[in-house]
Amino acid sequence: MAATASPAASGMDGKPRTSPKSVKFLFGGLAGMGATVFVQPLDLVKNRMQLSGEGAKTREYKTSFHALTSILKAEGLRGIYTGLSAGLLRQATYTTTRLGIYTVLFERLTGADGTPPGFLLKALIGMTAGATGAFVGTPAEVALIRMTADGRLPADQRRGYKNVFNALIRITREEGVPTLWRGCIPTMARAVVVNAAQLASYSQSKQFLLDSGYFSDNILCHFCASMISGLVTTAASMPVDIAKTRIQNMRMIDGKPEYKNGLDVLFKVVRYEGFFSLWKGFTPYYARLGPHTVLTFIFLEQMNKAYKRLFLSG
Repeated sequence: MAATASPAASGMDGKPRTSPKSVKFLFGGLAGMGATVFVQPLDLVKNRMQLSGEGAKTREYKTSFHALTSILKAEGLRGIYTGLSAGLLRQATYTTTRLGIYTVLFERLTGADGTPPGFLLKALIGMTAGATGAFVGTPAEVALIRMTADGRLPADQRRGYKNVFNALIRITREEGVPTLWRGCIPTMARAVVVNAAQLASYSQSKQFLLDSGYFSDNILCHFCASMISGLVTTAASMPVDIAKTRIQNMRMIDGKPEYKNGLDVLFKVVRYEGFFSLWKGFTPYYARLGPHTVLTFIFLEQMNKAYKRLFLSG
């Protein structure tokens, strides 16, 4: 007698049951938040490096390692996790929105016969989803930048936000709602650059490795291609990232902002700190990119497995 699939494991049409879209979006956000718990110290070091030497001042940190040891010495172990609540909220808003927009657009642009969108269309969907997610996540990004920057300031100049919600409330009350979206243009631009660079460089790197004859299409090839892609993505997006960081952390001086816009940041950094200062914090940014992606997928896989075992198994 032929085995039949149980109703819990299959739908009425015989197709395997999958988790609802809302659960997929939720798991995507939670996976990003889980990964953030592990890489938050690298985010803090990157932000401190990007603000070091601002306004033609002497650089506070010589290298990323010097920054990390200095923070640990001055602020303790808790200090390197400053801004964690903001990092978690950023993932909850940015990742969930990006995943939701991407899924909706991907399904709408899939052909009636089930043919998926082509490479260029997928890239455009990814960039659109990334930019939209970045816009939604900008308030959390502003709070994160300010919270991670606080420890480098003299005690009387610190903002002293207790957590991300305290930061958002105080920013709204003290500086107005529009300040929550300060730097949203470079934030969205960074998301577009990251998505475009990742897609193009990964496929190109993978093809290069396969053509070399030393690699076959396996996990080692994928890992190496990811590392090369991460290097290209970091190099391409860091100038936009430093503009975002400085704008979101800036104060008003005599009623005027320190920077007019992202281009003004780039010109001043090059003029007063040197061209290569546009890539300050390169090491922690690159070191964060790989582990965050890997950890996100690990957490996502585990949550999907647990959901199937608890709710979809027969």
